[in-house]
Amino acid sequence: MRLNTLKPNDGSHKTRLRVGRGIGSGMGKTAGRGHKGQHARAGGTHKYGFEGGQMPLQRRLPKVGFRSLKKAESQEVFLYQLANLKLDVIDVVALHKAGLISSRAKKVKVVLKGEIGRAVKLSGLLATAGAKAAIEAAGGSVE
Repeated sequence: MRLNTLKPNDGSHKTRLRVGRGIGSGMGKTAGRGHKGQHARAGGTHKYGFEGGQMPLQRRLPKVGFRSLKKAESQEVFLYQLANLKLDVIDVVALHKAGLISSRAKKVKVVLKGEIGRAVKLSGLLATAGAKAAIEAAGGSVE
């Protein structure tokens, strides 16, 4: 086998149809585009979803989804951040004064990240199971 003898299999490669080359070709005059209309013209394409000027489906349907306002009301605090506070009783007000949470936060959850080596009492805060176990192991409590 030589590179100069390679050729595609029979019937696998059709020659391109040359349109608009006279009556005898079978594709002369209108070149397979029919008579008149949008598709017979040059540039006769439309954007995806176009419905001929009618209000398209994606614009007829109502808008869905929303941004929850409750999302801003809940925040997380890590265990190592609590270890840095010099307080024995920690609540939402204390965390806000320390600059760990925003003023909009209503629910605060303590997450196990880092360690705590002293006893602290959490008041009005939520805690994950791991964080609760770490606080109680250090001699603290979660209300």
